Amino acid sequence: MTELHPHFVTDEQGKRLSVLLPIAEYEAMLELLDDMQDRDDARRILARIERGDEGVVSWADVKAAHGP
Repeated sequence: MTELHPHFVTDEQGKRLSVLLPIAEYEAMLELLDDMQDRDDARRILARIERGDEGVVSWADVKAAHGP
């Protein structure tokens, strides 16, 4: 991910209330979060498969059922 360049909005006492990011940095951050969620989902599914809680279908069976 690229380096972030946040701009903070503060109250009169200097307490940070919100943050502004350039749109490209915001979009890169969202993409990274999405990738991390996908990775976590894949790990959970793999664990289910390894425990035998989730069935699998071979590629050969898929091709046989649905054609080349």
